[in-house]
Amino acid sequence: MTKTTVPKKDWTFMVYMAGDNDLDPNGVQDLKEMKKVGSSKDINIIAQFDRAAGHKAKRYYLRKGGTVNADAVVTLGKANMGDPKLLTEFFQWGVKNYPADRYILVLWNHGQGWDDTDIFAGERHRAMRRLPTGRVRHSLFHTPVRRMLKRAIHDTEARAILIDDDAKDFLDNLEMKKVVSGAAKLLKRKLDILGMDACLMSMVEVGYQLRVGAMFTVGSEETEPIDGWPYDTILAELAKKPEMNAKDLSTLIVNKYLASYDRDSVTQSACDLSKADALANAVTGLASALKAKLGDTTVKQAILTARAQSQAYDVPDNIDLVDFCSLLQQAAVESTITDRCKEVISAATHGYLVAQGFKGAGLKDSHGVAIYFPTVAVSPLYAALDFSLKTGWDGFLKAYLTAVRSRP
Repeated sequence: MTKTTVPKKDWTFMVYMAGDNDLDPNGVQDLKEMKKVGSSKDINIIAQFDRAAGHKAKRYYLRKGGTVNADAVVTLGKANMGDPKLLTEFFQWGVKNYPADRYILVLWNHGQGWDDTDIFAGERHRAMRRLPTGRVRHSLFHTPVRRMLKRAIHDTEARAILIDDDAKDFLDNLEMKKVVSGAAKLLKRKLDILGMDACLMSMVEVGYQLRVGAMFTVGSEETEPIDGWPYDTILAELAKKPEMNAKDLSTLIVNKYLASYDRDSVTQSACDLSKADALANAVTGLASALKAKLGDTTVKQAILTARAQSQAYDVPDNIDLVDFCSLLQQAAVESTITDRCKEVISAATHGYLVAQGFKGAGLKDSHGVAIYFPTVAVSPLYAALDFSLKTGWDGFLKAYLTAVRSRP
């Protein structure tokens, strides 16, 4: 490890870049964006970037101007960026060598929300096929590719975050919780912000999983375009006002991200994880109320209609939580259900979500946080999430899918 040469600053901005896949060139561009601002007397900007096969993974202390290579301070060689141990080591290295009052850790890669199934299970038994690239930056599994994977591997296999093609590994939500909890233990307080420059990560399940170790998350309900976050404009504002707190920086990231896109359909959200338990409690009440009334044909039809009309995303099993509850509330089929919907909407919009927005007519019913609501079957992995264990949402989903298939 390098010795500490940097005095304590206001912020250390850490970016963990798993680029050993089709995102390699975009990683180079994002490092250049960071260098447009560079570290200063008030902020540290550091990154770990694992490039495509043939390149060595390196750690950087990014300065304004000059070349990216000149900012490399540690060479790691071959690295498995999907290994939680390596992510933990990067965070520990950053805290030790670039201390600050506040820290943001950004996970930069492909993303698929809560889903922890193993995309490489089948490929460990045959040669890896290079997946085609597309206009979407952070999802290997946009529609045409996802269909190909279903044919080539298995219907339930997909996703997670920090996907490393060479190592055939990724970080699942259970591992992400352990890493963030470890970061909080090191800091002796919660991590200020966990950013996810990746697709589909603003899900209530993900936020609840991370609540014990982080104060705020920033992520997208929808897929992200190829350019991802605008690091230059985000860091430029942080450099001007380094004393900003975690809530302010989270909000800034959302606003700068949305402002950086004109024609793309995008979403971005900042979530206050101290309110994750309140939102989960509200969903617990809703799940219980819905499950209890599935024998009522009118209620069952109202749920079916609300689910069908809800704002959905690139993975169709993900829908906007607030939109679903709003549609169900408008149906006014049963007072208890209406009340539970109001409670979910209030907990989400007046506490959990501190900033959110969208661009694109196709995303107009986005409100900042998605939830898993499949229409065919519930993944067996879903029950392992903290959110499922807390709320019983998976129990409702299973009962609902059974009810809608039943015949008189």
